[in-house]
Amino acid sequence: MKVIDRNRLVFRSMTLDDVATIVAIEQESFATPWTEEAFVNELTNNHFARYMVMDYENDVIGYAGMWTIMDEAHVTNVAVREGYRGQGLGERLMTELQRTALLFGARRMTLEVRVSNEVAKRLYAKLGFEPSGIRPGYYSDNMEDALIMWAELPESMEVEHRYDE
Repeated sequence: MKVIDRNRLVFRSMTLDDVATIVAIEQESFATPWTEEAFVNELTNNHFARYMVMDYENDVIGYAGMWTIMDEAHVTNVAVREGYRGQGLGERLMTELQRTALLFGARRMTLEVRVSNEVAKRLYAKLGFEPSGIRPGYYSDNMEDALIMWAELPESMEVEHRYDE
Protein backbone atom coordinates (compact mmCIF):
# COMPACT_ATOMS: atom_id res chain seq x y z
CA MET A 1 0.00 0.00 0.00
CA LYS A 2 1.27 3.45 -0.96
CA VAL A 3 0.60 5.79 1.96
CA ILE A 4 -0.43 9.25 0.83
CA ASP A 5 -0.73 12.74 2.26
CA ARG A 6 -4.51 13.27 2.08
CA ASN A 7 -4.01 17.04 2.03
CA ARG A 8 -2.43 16.71 -1.41
CA LEU A 9 -5.42 15.04 -3.05
CA VAL A 10 -7.02 16.93 -5.91
CA PHE A 11 -10.55 16.24 -7.15
CA ARG A 12 -11.38 17.36 -10.68
CA SER A 13 -13.67 16.57 -13.59
CA MET A 14 -12.79 13.49 -15.59
CA THR A 15 -11.62 14.22 -19.12
CA LEU A 16 -11.25 12.06 -22.21
CA ASP A 17 -7.48 12.04 -21.50
CA ASP A 18 -8.23 10.18 -18.25
CA VAL A 19 -10.19 7.34 -19.85
CA ALA A 20 -7.28 4.90 -20.38
CA THR A 21 -6.29 5.21 -16.72
CA ILE A 22 -9.90 4.88 -15.59
CA VAL A 23 -10.32 1.70 -17.65
CA ALA A 24 -7.20 0.26 -15.97
CA ILE A 25 -8.68 1.04 -12.54
CA GLU A 26 -11.97 -0.56 -13.64
CA GLN A 27 -10.15 -3.73 -14.70
CA GLU A 28 -8.38 -4.10 -11.35
CA SER A 29 -11.56 -3.30 -9.41
CA PHE A 30 -14.54 -5.04 -11.02
CA ALA A 31 -15.48 -8.48 -12.35
CA THR A 32 -17.32 -6.84 -15.27
CA PRO A 33 -15.44 -3.59 -15.92
CA TRP A 34 -16.79 -0.83 -18.09
CA THR A 35 -15.08 -0.38 -21.46
CA GLU A 36 -13.27 2.61 -22.88
CA GLU A 37 -16.24 3.14 -25.22
CA ALA A 38 -18.63 3.23 -22.26
CA PHE A 39 -16.66 6.00 -20.55
CA VAL A 40 -16.22 7.98 -23.76
CA ASN A 41 -19.98 7.75 -24.30
CA GLU A 42 -20.68 8.90 -20.74
CA LEU A 43 -18.36 11.90 -21.12
CA THR A 44 -19.49 12.95 -24.59
CA ASN A 45 -23.15 11.92 -24.97
CA ASN A 46 -24.79 11.63 -21.54
CA HIS A 47 -25.77 15.09 -20.33
CA PHE A 48 -26.84 13.57 -16.96
CA ALA A 49 -23.34 12.15 -16.33
CA ARG A 50 -20.89 13.70 -13.86
CA TYR A 51 -17.52 12.00 -13.40
CA MET A 52 -14.62 13.06 -11.21
CA VAL A 53 -11.12 11.78 -10.64
CA MET A 54 -9.06 11.75 -7.49
CA ASP A 55 -5.55 12.85 -8.38
CA TYR A 56 -2.45 12.47 -6.23
CA GLU A 57 0.81 14.00 -7.42
CA ASN A 58 -0.47 14.09 -11.02
CA ASP A 59 -1.52 10.44 -10.92
CA VAL A 60 -5.18 9.45 -11.07
CA ILE A 61 -5.68 7.04 -8.16
CA GLY A 62 -9.47 6.84 -8.11
CA TYR A 63 -12.64 8.04 -9.71
CA ALA A 64 -16.38 8.21 -9.19
CA GLY A 65 -19.36 8.88 -11.38
CA MET A 66 -23.05 9.59 -11.14
CA TRP A 67 -26.04 10.68 -13.13
CA THR A 68 -27.87 13.74 -11.83
CA ILE A 69 -31.52 13.77 -12.81
CA MET A 70 -33.83 16.36 -11.29
CA ASP A 71 -33.18 16.26 -7.53
CA GLU A 72 -31.64 12.77 -7.49
CA ALA A 73 -28.15 11.45 -8.09
CA HIS A 74 -27.52 7.84 -9.12
CA VAL A 75 -23.98 6.61 -8.40
CA THR A 76 -22.66 4.65 -11.38
CA ASN A 77 -19.07 3.82 -10.39
CA VAL A 78 -16.63 4.32 -7.55
CA ALA A 79 -13.14 2.82 -7.50
CA VAL A 80 -9.72 3.40 -5.97
CA ARG A 81 -6.48 1.99 -7.40
CA GLU A 82 -5.53 -1.25 -5.74
CA GLY A 83 -2.28 0.03 -4.26
CA TYR A 84 -4.04 2.91 -2.51
CA ARG A 85 -6.92 1.07 -0.84
CA GLY A 86 -7.39 0.84 2.91
CA GLN A 87 -6.69 4.54 3.61
CA GLY A 88 -10.23 5.88 3.60
CA LEU A 89 -9.92 7.19 0.05
CA GLY A 90 -13.17 5.57 -1.06
CA GLU A 91 -14.92 7.52 1.67
CA ARG A 92 -13.23 10.76 0.55
CA LEU A 93 -14.26 10.07 -3.03
CA MET A 94 -17.87 9.37 -2.05
CA THR A 95 -17.97 12.50 0.11
CA GLU A 96 -16.75 14.59 -2.83
CA LEU A 97 -19.37 12.95 -5.03
CA GLN A 98 -22.09 13.83 -2.51
CA ARG A 99 -20.87 17.45 -2.39
CA THR A 100 -20.91 17.60 -6.17
CA ALA A 101 -24.41 16.12 -6.29
CA LEU A 102 -25.56 18.96 -4.03
CA LEU A 103 -24.00 21.51 -6.39
CA PHE A 104 -26.08 20.02 -9.21
CA GLY A 105 -29.28 20.28 -7.16
CA ALA A 106 -29.58 16.71 -5.90
CA ARG A 107 -31.30 16.13 -2.58
CA ARG A 108 -31.12 12.33 -2.60
CA MET A 109 -28.55 9.83 -3.82
CA THR A 110 -28.92 6.17 -4.74
CA LEU A 111 -26.64 3.30 -5.69
CA GLU A 112 -26.55 -0.45 -6.12
CA VAL A 113 -24.00 -2.65 -4.37
CA ARG A 114 -23.39 -6.39 -4.47
CA VAL A 115 -25.19 -8.02 -1.56
CA SER A 116 -21.89 -9.80 -0.72
CA ASN A 117 -19.78 -6.59 -0.63
CA GLU A 118 -19.71 -5.99 3.11
CA VAL A 119 -16.88 -3.43 2.96
CA ALA A 120 -18.77 -1.20 0.52
CA LYS A 121 -22.07 -1.63 2.37
CA ARG A 122 -20.42 -0.48 5.63
CA LEU A 123 -18.91 2.54 3.87
CA TYR A 124 -22.23 3.52 2.32
CA ALA A 125 -24.06 3.10 5.65
CA LYS A 126 -21.45 5.36 7.29
CA LEU A 127 -22.27 7.98 4.65
CA GLY A 128 -26.00 7.83 5.38
CA PHE A 129 -27.17 5.27 2.83
CA GLU A 130 -29.93 2.91 3.90
CA PRO A 131 -31.10 -0.30 2.20
CA SER A 132 -34.35 0.09 0.27
CA GLY A 133 -34.68 -3.02 -1.89
CA ILE A 134 -33.06 -5.72 -3.97
CA ARG A 135 -32.43 -5.97 -7.72
CA PRO A 136 -32.43 -9.75 -8.35
CA GLY A 137 -29.66 -11.05 -10.63
CA TYR A 138 -28.35 -7.53 -11.25
CA TYR A 139 -24.69 -8.47 -11.79
CA SER A 140 -24.21 -10.27 -15.10
CA ASP A 141 -20.96 -12.05 -14.19
CA ASN A 142 -22.57 -14.28 -11.54
CA MET A 143 -26.20 -13.13 -11.40
CA GLU A 144 -25.66 -11.83 -7.86
CA ASP A 145 -28.37 -9.61 -6.43
CA ALA A 146 -27.78 -5.90 -5.87
CA LEU A 147 -28.80 -4.11 -2.71
CA ILE A 148 -30.40 -0.75 -3.54
CA MET A 149 -29.42 1.97 -1.09
CA TRP A 150 -30.61 5.58 -0.75
CA ALA A 151 -29.31 8.57 1.21
CA GLU A 152 -30.87 11.93 1.88
CA LEU A 153 -28.21 14.55 1.23
CA PRO A 154 -27.72 17.33 3.78
CA GLU A 155 -28.59 20.85 2.71
CA SER A 156 -24.90 21.69 2.62
CA MET A 157 -21.56 20.00 3.16
CA GLU A 158 -18.28 21.61 4.11
CA VAL A 159 -16.14 21.91 1.01
CA GLU A 160 -12.58 20.68 1.48
CA HIS A 161 -11.61 20.56 -2.20
CA ARG A 162 -12.87 22.39 -5.22
CA TYR A 163 -14.47 20.39 -8.00
CA ASP A 164 -15.02 22.33 -11.21
CA GLU A 165 -17.45 20.98 -13.77
